[in-house]
Amino acid sequence: MVIVVMIISQYNGTIDGHMIEYSETHPAAQIEGQFLHEEESYDGYPKLQKLFNNTAPTKPSKPNDPSVGEAGIEYTYTSNSKDPDGDEIYYLFDWGDSTDSGWIGPYDSRDDTSASHIWSEKGRYKIKAKAKDTYDAESEWSDPLDVEISGPYLAFKKIDGGLGLTVEIENIGDIDATDIELTLEATGGLIIKILTKSYEIPLIPVGESTEVRLKILGIGLGIFTEIPNLFITASAPNIRTRGKRIVARILGPLVIKEGEFWNENESFEGYTLFSPMISLNTFLINNSGEVVHMWDSNFKPALSVYLLKNGNILRTAFPGFSPRFWGGGIGGRVEIFDWNGTCVWDFEYSTYQYCLHHDVEMLPNGNALMIAWEYKTAAEAIAAGRNPNSIPMGQLWPDHVIEVKPTGNSGGNIVWEWHIWDHLIQDYDPTKDNYGVVADHPELVDVNLGAHMFADLNHMNSVDYNEEFDQILLSVHNQNEIWVIDHSTTTQEAAGHTGGNSGKGGDLLYRWGNPQCYRAGGAYDRKFFGQHDAQWIDHGLPGEGNILVFNNGLGRPGGGYYSSVDEIVPPVDENGNYSLTPGFAYGPEEAIWMYTAENPADFYAINLASAQRLPNGNTLICNGPHGIFFEVTPEKEIVWEYLNQEPDLISNHVFKILRYAPDYPGLENLFD
Repeated sequence: MVIVVMIISQYNGTIDGHMIEYSETHPAAQIEGQFLHEEESYDGYPKLQKLFNNTAPTKPSKPNDPSVGEAGIEYTYTSNSKDPDGDEIYYLFDWGDSTDSGWIGPYDSRDDTSASHIWSEKGRYKIKAKAKDTYDAESEWSDPLDVEISGPYLAFKKIDGGLGLTVEIENIGDIDATDIELTLEATGGLIIKILTKSYEIPLIPVGESTEVRLKILGIGLGIFTEIPNLFITASAPNIRTRGKRIVARILGPLVIKEGEFWNENESFEGYTLFSPMISLNTFLINNSGEVVHMWDSNFKPALSVYLLKNGNILRTAFPGFSPRFWGGGIGGRVEIFDWNGTCVWDFEYSTYQYCLHHDVEMLPNGNALMIAWEYKTAAEAIAAGRNPNSIPMGQLWPDHVIEVKPTGNSGGNIVWEWHIWDHLIQDYDPTKDNYGVVADHPELVDVNLGAHMFADLNHMNSVDYNEEFDQILLSVHNQNEIWVIDHSTTTQEAAGHTGGNSGKGGDLLYRWGNPQCYRAGGAYDRKFFGQHDAQWIDHGLPGEGNILVFNNGLGRPGGGYYSSVDEIVPPVDENGNYSLTPGFAYGPEEAIWMYTAENPADFYAINLASAQRLPNGNTLICNGPHGIFFEVTPEKEIVWEYLNQEPDLISNHVFKILRYAPDYPGLENLFD
């Protein structure tokens, strides 16, 4: 390949051209827009020659500690990189709060480089560093350092009407809040006069609250004029400014509160997709709860739906009949509809031997992962080591995962599959297959766990994919665990114990939630209770790489029944390998973040349900059996809430919801 390098004279502005041959795979092919003085041209000009023989700096080291700190205090972090050519290096630090250091340098190769930063509010942040040489060849990002910044955090505990507005403000952070200012503004009404426009609070200690009365006088009943809106703002140093809008009727000093809303910037703006279980429709709503788009199908969902980047939706479906299988999440069909509601692809997988259920995951290559039951006779179950007295209905339905490559407008080819039946162990009968010491094989699944009342052995209810590691994450309801398996295997390797990136074939790479399943803990070590919707938090989101799970709480010991949303940090290295000390349970010991209601029993979903981490750090939650959607901050405040009314308030159950940002490519048609 030949390019023309334009040399601009610094003396007279004339341009000289030089023909230079190079390979597209050479590092120089990545360098654009380089302007050189005429005395540095090719054929004897070393700078141009260097440009086409340059290597980027190595990946910088992970920024060093401190990994904890306080808002408003400056902290310094260090990293270093090596340039293979010995060039000087510039560094860029990303602070994880939408700011960065800008390029700093140059520094000698291998020299430590430091940069400082002050976080303005409480939160969890990821710091990473990048390097470039003097020829603008950039390295990859370093591994991130997780930093926990503590600080005050103000919450409106209560806002009541009466004689003025009574506001109770609480510090739910981990540092005392000082110099707090409350301000009040109003719109609408006939005549509104704010008597207390501002109120200063010197101190609110951690865990304590202060009550303030803000005085108002006026006339605003919303009859001949717009109903009044009162805007309350709380601010303080090193703290996130909070604000609420109160809709009220005002008569003299009397304030009659009609409604209470968070400021729009508290909730993540976007469009929420869901498909009610007892409905043929899929809905897309905005944050005001208005339906902005809808799709119709001939079949009810089974049970998930996703908006693809091309504007199509991918949904599971139940055709209405299965010759053998039945139970929660039953499906048998997957569909793709375009934006206009035309079904452009379908795939059915439902016979006497197998049936799809619950979830589907679109892969980057355009194929789809699907969960399915498969039929095993009582004789097959006993031969595998199952206790003959624990074979409900005289059969078992273990799960398997298939990868389907679509063909045409209907149908597809199974190009990869994984079966739990290939990865069993049992210590019940030494004369049968799979006999061994369960505690010595956490990579295998005890065939005598699960399905004690029904044939559904595992009841997997979600599937997720990690492109970086080429791994699959499964939520396994009946074992109260999540499992990770290797997708880089061939189908033959997936049926065995070697092969793939992990070298472990189709064996479990990681499991968490119930170490009793592999004899590494007792009843009180169990963490999951009928959980749903396990997913890796996407790259670029707060908590990226962690695993988020809706923990239903079915049979949770102590304190009665309640649900939680749990975020865990899996013990995985940069190559996708999970650490485990033999004889012990997989880490972590506890979740890094958990949402429960202030009164835990107020939030309980016996089944269904989902959770999604949003770009602003909030978490979107679906209380499935009650049809309630809500969004919580990292500090667990509810800042958005919606009650599904489709098809009605009795049958408004929803399996899963997802919110998409306005700039998501799949929403382009919405704005045309």
